[in-house]
Amino acid sequence: MERLPTHPGERPHESDASPGPARTAPPTPTPPPPATAAVDARGIVTEWSEGARQLLGYPPSEVVGQPAARLLADDAGTAGAAALRDAAGRERWSGTVALRHRDGRRLRRELLAHRRTADGPVTEWLVVSAVTGTPEGQTPAGTPEGEAAGGGTYGSEAAGSGTSGSGRLGEWAFRQAPCVMAVFDADLRLVRANAGMEQVLSLTEDQMRGMRLPEIVPHPVSDETEAKMRRVLEGGGPQQLRAGAGPAGTGANDGWSTSLVPLEDPAGHVRAVCLAAHQRLQEHLARQRMLLLSEASARIGTTADSGRTAQELADIAVPGLADFAAVDLLDAPRHGGAPSPAAPARPLAATRTAVRSVLDDGPTASAAGTAGTAGTAGTKTLYPALSPVARCLAQGHGALYDAADPDLLRWARQDPGAARLLGSTTHSVMVVPMRAHGATLGVALFGRHRHAEPFEADDLWLAEELTAKAAVSIHTARRDSREHTSTMTLQRSLLPQTLPDQGALDIATRYLPAGTRAGVGGDWFDVIPLSGARVALVVGDVVGHGIRASATMGRLRTAVRTLADVDLPPDELLTHLDDLVLHLSADESGTDDTAESAGGIGTTCLYAVYDPVSRRCALARAGHPPPAAVTPDGAVRFLDVPAGPPLGLGGLPFETFETELPEGSLLALYTDGLLAARDHDIDEALDKMFAALARPAKTLDTVCDRVLTAMLTHRPDDDIALLVARTRALHADRVAAWDLASDPAVVARARKHATEQLTAWGLDDAAFITELTVSELVTNAIRYGRPPIQLRLIHEDSTLTCEVFDSSSTAPHMRRARTFDEGGRGLLLVGQLARRWGTRHALTGKTVWAEQSLSPG
Repeated sequence: MERLPTHPGERPHESDASPGPARTAPPTPTPPPPATAAVDARGIVTEWSEGARQLLGYPPSEVVGQPAARLLADDAGTAGAAALRDAAGRERWSGTVALRHRDGRRLRRELLAHRRTADGPVTEWLVVSAVTGTPEGQTPAGTPEGEAAGGGTYGSEAAGSGTSGSGRLGEWAFRQAPCVMAVFDADLRLVRANAGMEQVLSLTEDQMRGMRLPEIVPHPVSDETEAKMRRVLEGGGPQQLRAGAGPAGTGANDGWSTSLVPLEDPAGHVRAVCLAAHQRLQEHLARQRMLLLSEASARIGTTADSGRTAQELADIAVPGLADFAAVDLLDAPRHGGAPSPAAPARPLAATRTAVRSVLDDGPTASAAGTAGTAGTAGTKTLYPALSPVARCLAQGHGALYDAADPDLLRWARQDPGAARLLGSTTHSVMVVPMRAHGATLGVALFGRHRHAEPFEADDLWLAEELTAKAAVSIHTARRDSREHTSTMTLQRSLLPQTLPDQGALDIATRYLPAGTRAGVGGDWFDVIPLSGARVALVVGDVVGHGIRASATMGRLRTAVRTLADVDLPPDELLTHLDDLVLHLSADESGTDDTAESAGGIGTTCLYAVYDPVSRRCALARAGHPPPAAVTPDGAVRFLDVPAGPPLGLGGLPFETFETELPEGSLLALYTDGLLAARDHDIDEALDKMFAALARPAKTLDTVCDRVLTAMLTHRPDDDIALLVARTRALHADRVAAWDLASDPAVVARARKHATEQLTAWGLDDAAFITELTVSELVTNAIRYGRPPIQLRLIHEDSTLTCEVFDSSSTAPHMRRARTFDEGGRGLLLVGQLARRWGTRHALTGKTVWAEQSLSPG
């Protein structure tokens, strides 16, 4: 059995000669304390220990405050400069230095210096050396020559005193142990260190011998370790630590596990402590896997592109997990529940979407590689039914294979592509299905040929986690793509396909969907012809994105057209629309989709009615941006329309604003996405819009394009609806009006006025229908209404409108006359002869109107 370390001055044979069964450890001399000194950045000694005094003989009063170079035996300038050059930029320095004893003797000592920061900004060096030393050229009395050559007396016996084969084997085992090992004596000074300790600390055994662990590695962990070593010496038994001494300059490393074991002599007395430390490999691997998984959370699924996501999976797996990776997506994803373990495998077709190998410089596999050759992205792949890939997809879980697996070998023989994929040096393979939300999207293959270790269960778990994240992203991207396409189709179908024929305004429109993954929103616009040659313009913005927002937009647009057909003033129309949104919200209050359950609450809308006869425009808005108006002279301004609350809040009023617009004026209605560009503030956006609107242009399409070009530098973050209109006017030669008395005798006179005006307009062919319409409407006004009564004819292009106003608010209604009734057929006749008819209410009175189409020419 190899001897335990002995104390300085004790002969090996003396230790063994202790007779009898006595269990008391023989007394040993107390070794002197280590020599320590502190030297500041200027080379001045700032601290001087008792051990330093014993080593060199100088008391602190003769050294502290003096240059450290005075303690060197060699040329102070040369030696000091060499040491400074060697230590520059390092946290620790060690080397052999010739020192001058106070009595003139020359000592060669191994010094260990640690850079440390004292109180304040000054950096200094802590210099440590074991005290026991030999004057140069001398051998201590009674000390074997080999000990002096070893550089000290500590641990000379521990080197192995015997020459037997078992002694040499024990020495070899200690020196070459695969872990870090060291022996500390009863004073906790290092007496032995193996090659692992030397490699980790970048210090030789001779440099560390005689020092305590905090002197070798100044660090709180070293202090904790020494405290536990003292507990071992005091009979506390073996101790464990979850950290250990780290490489040079790092102090400590929590990737190590340290054990402290008592070393007892034959009598059972603890004479020393053995320190053994090893790296926690499995914990290190687990930590690496978690780091890779955390990195994958940020790097996989960054876009809505399925191919990009597949490549991100391959890129994150190589080289962190595998040496090559290939991702194949099924041409037709399989839907259904979790596959049964006994499910039969079927051939399946897939497209190689992403490839990565350590043999490549780029993201695709190299065609020249062997183990890393995985085909190229975009190629079609057909997996046989009995291949590992088809089997794993059928069973719904991943699997590990080594190079000798019969299934893998059979697949490689059947499929040349598999043979190229696996390569001749691949020794471990993982196959992982890509599943998300009940759908099988594809498969990911991972292989190792450079990694010496084969895949294990934890690697399969990590691969499944990475693949699942990619699968969810791909599934979401495909679903979003389908929803986006459906929403776009719905949105386009709900917007006006063509602009209606009308003569009051020239109109151009633009609609731009959002460029973000949030999807299409609920922005819309509309142009609605009204009675009396008037036109209603509508722009609205429904909150939210997606199909629900588009559907809500469609319902609101239909409601606006219905309310406009009743000829409600703008403020009343918005009030009814506000009630509708409240009802929609109440209907959807039980939906599970809380983010989209508002039923349109918060929707904004702008409603404007332009009359080309009076050239007046009436507007009201519900939380919508105000319209911009450009006069014919190029002046741009916002119309001062009261803002009003967004729709769905209920109980708050809306106000109508009226203004006169000269012929040729420009109106710009838009949604707030136009002003929400990310690269400029609102004031800058308004300046750009005003400048684009003020520039003269031949067509309104040019105006729209200029506005969008000036406002946008990229796809918008929100939908944009833009409507630009230029006003026209119906002049006096196209409008005729007569005030009538409330007397049945004026009906004939009204017919005469109408026929004479038609002759002046060259519309004699329309005289018959016009006379019948005028006769019926004037008669109803006289019979059921109140004066004053007015008849007005409007000739607009191919339309002739007949209007009769009276001050009564009672609206006429059509009824079916019985066989023998003498009346009740008038409005029925008007409805048959006119293209459309209706009633328009004002603050006082009403107007009953009828439109008829004029034949061309």
